[in-house]
Formats: sequence, C-alpha cells, structure tokens
Amino acid sequence: MNVTELNLSDRCEHFSCPERSVSPAVYILLYMCSAAVVLLTVCGNLLVIISVLHFKQLHTPTNILVLSLAVSDFLVGALVMPSVLIWLIESCWIFEKVFCIGFFLIGSFLTIVSIYNVALIAVDRYLALSNPFFYTNTISVRTVWAVVFSNCCACLVYTVAFYFFSVASSTSVMCPGECYVFLTRFMALIDLIITFIVPCSCIIILYSGVFLIAKKHATAIRELNNHTRPQTQKITSHSMKSERKAAKVLGILVSVFLACLLPYFVYSLLGDVIEQQTEEFKKVLFVLYLNSSINPVIYALFYPWFRRCVKLIITLQIFQTDSALINVLS
Repeated sequence: MNVTELNLSDRCEHFSCPERSVSPAVYILLYMCSAAVVLLTVCGNLLVIISVLHFKQLHTPTNILVLSLAVSDFLVGALVMPSVLIWLIESCWIFEKVFCIGFFLIGSFLTIVSIYNVALIAVDRYLALSNPFFYTNTISVRTVWAVVFSNCCACLVYTVAFYFFSVASSTSVMCPGECYVFLTRFMALIDLIITFIVPCSCIIILYSGVFLIAKKHATAIRELNNHTRPQTQKITSHSMKSERKAAKVLGILVSVFLACLLPYFVYSLLGDVIEQQTEEFKKVLFVLYLNSSINPVIYALFYPWFRRCVKLIITLQIFQTDSALINVLS
C-alpha cells in the first residue's frame, strides 16, 4: 500500500482530518452497514473454508486454491476491513502509529497473497484445459498445498523486505490522524510491477487462452454429437462441459477481482499526475478490500455445491457420522 511522494512540509496540511458533519442517526447507520459488510466477509469466507476442508469430495487441486483465497479473504475481513471502515467513517486515523504500520503490513501481505492466488487459479485452469492428461497425472492435492505454502512464504518475505527498505529510505513523518506509507518513486514502481503488472498480465494472458480452449471444446462437443456412440458421447461431453463451466465461473471471479483491484493501482500510478486526496485514497482502498466480501457471493450464485454445503453446515448435519463423505457435487 502506498501513497507516492509529497513534499514533507505539505504532508500534515495535505492529510489533515476533516470535521465529521453527519447526523448521529447517519453515523450509527454507517457503523451498522460496516458491521454487516465485515460479518458478510468473515462468515461467507468461513463457510467456504469449512466446506472445502470438511467434505472429502471437494479435496481437489482447484478447490485447495479456492480455499487459500478464502482464507486470505477471511483474514482481510477479520483483521483489515474493520480498520478501513472506521477510518472511512471517522475521516481520520484514530489508532496508534504502531497499529498503522501493522495495518499496512498485514493488508499488503494479504492483498499480494490474494493476487497470486488468483494467478495460480488461472494457471490451474489453463493446465486443466490445455493438457488434461498432464494435469491429472502431475497436479495433486499435495502438490498444490506445497505451492500455496511457497506462495505465502514468498509474499511474506517480499512484504517485510519491501516495507523495511521503504521505511529505511523514507524521511516521512506521521502527522496526527494520518496513516500512510510514503514511498519513493522507485519503490512505488517496484511495488506496482511485482504486485500488479506481473500477476495481472499472467491472469489476463492465461484466461484468454482458457476461453480460446473452451471455444474449441464447444466445437469438439458438437462433433461428438454427430460421430460418437451415445454412451461415449455422454461421458466425454459431460467432462468437457464441466471443465468449461468451472473456467467460466472462475473467469467471473477473476474479472470481479481485477475490477476491484484496478482503481487502487490506477490511483497509485497517477499519484504524480493528479492531486491525491485522503478521502479518495480511502475509498479506493475500501473497494480493493471489498472483493473479499464479493467472492463468497459469487460462489453462492454460481456453485451449486457451495449452496449444498452451506445448507449442511447451517443445519449442523456436518456433525453427523460420515458427513464428510456426503455427495455435494451431484
């Protein structure tokens, strides 16, 4: 997270806290809506986590990546989003300086993990559709767990190293009511390349390939309808359609993710062109984290298995004997 360089003498004045001018009723309503957003984020992603971990039928490489994304979204809702919403409502940072540093460290780490999780999902879908035999024989649940762990470690090392060198190279001061990390142009550019340009380019390129392959599969299914036996046709067509549907749903998830991510990085990139304002920065930051609330809604809308799992969890049927073996995909 960053705000590009400003003149040191102007920082405190530029980021001074505006007075809150809303009625008590609106103030209470804002906090109630914020609590609802946090609750949706935490509970929605917790349902995804429980579903994938509990039901053995969902222990697939793709779902392990979905699980990893849900964990990072859950932590965003639990650790980061409340502070962002309070900051947005109060129009001022009301916590301590140490808490501000921790807020940016945790927020940055979880954002980078989420971005690269989505990139890994794109890689997973591309391999599954472009080379299904290689995918089936090579990509196992254990392999994906190792990749997820390595991704988290690499993101943690990058985040800590980035902020260590950023603080070391910065002469900024913390003004009352301010919570910003001021970066040099060089550090801001490095962050933009590593956390946005590289992973998002991979996501766009891979998903372009995925949809081209899905189009070829659609053509193949039509040919099967004319040239194969009914039983073979049924099995192969179902398999292809299943893969195409999974790619389509994850494509929607990726599109929403990029839509939430783009405003923040555009704002950061244009920091030297437009005059950065405190309120605008907080809004684009909130949109960035709002993606963590939207993902469970996407699962609920497009994944029948997720709706079945939620029903089993809410009705406490997961505590029954052998509930992990329940067929949730049929």
